Amino acid sequence: MISAFRPVRQEERRCHRSNYHSQKELQGIPCRIREFDSGNALLEGLEEEDGDILFLDIKMKGLNGIDTATQLRKISPHIVIIFITAYPDFVFQGYEVRAFRYILKPYREDKIREILGLAVEESRRMEEQFYYIKQKGQLLRLPLKEILYFKSDRKKVTAVTVKGQEVFYARLSDIEAELPTGFIRIHNRYLVNLSHVSRIGNTFCLCGEEQLPVSRACRQKLAAAFARKLLHS
Repeated sequence: MISAFRPVRQEERRCHRSNYHSQKELQGIPCRIREFDSGNALLEGLEEEDGDILFLDIKMKGLNGIDTATQLRKISPHIVIIFITAYPDFVFQGYEVRAFRYILKPYREDKIREILGLAVEESRRMEEQFYYIKQKGQLLRLPLKEILYFKSDRKKVTAVTVKGQEVFYARLSDIEAELPTGFIRIHNRYLVNLSHVSRIGNTFCLCGEEQLPVSRACRQKLAAAFARKLLHS
């Protein structure tokens, strides 16, 4: 499901809503579109529900588009931002908030279709860089590169990241099957991100700053994977 957010001026809402819904159908993917009257309303909405793609006007009441995007990056750093503006001078400011594309007014339907298609591809590419866990009825997105390891305790799993820990219910074997090859089982209870492993021994490995146990059954596979990592680093 792609969630597209778009702050719009009130007078633009009616004439452009059908256009954006038609683009959704052209992409042939499930999509939900939400619209907001201001940057402040958008920021409040994103605190309740994250989005994937954002069409953002630069000149709005209250916070302008650049200031809105600056605040947005603090709570939703991975959303794909597309600026809509009649002022090309703002393009350089957009680099500071990692804008994906610009659409200059007056814009054409084929241009929106083209950029929306690229934005969907970018959003999907970014999704592959995350692991999603279900926690208290909500989906939480963990950047793969920030995950140190997963630890299983019966039905509970703790995801240990560079920023902290997240506890959720899952099977470690299911997590292992869903993750890319950079993650490797070192023990019945531990699954580590090999990129954070700096040292291995017969019975342990150093993952981040923690020493984790390595079982006899996993020792050979870990040693081979670690050697490949050193060879290609």
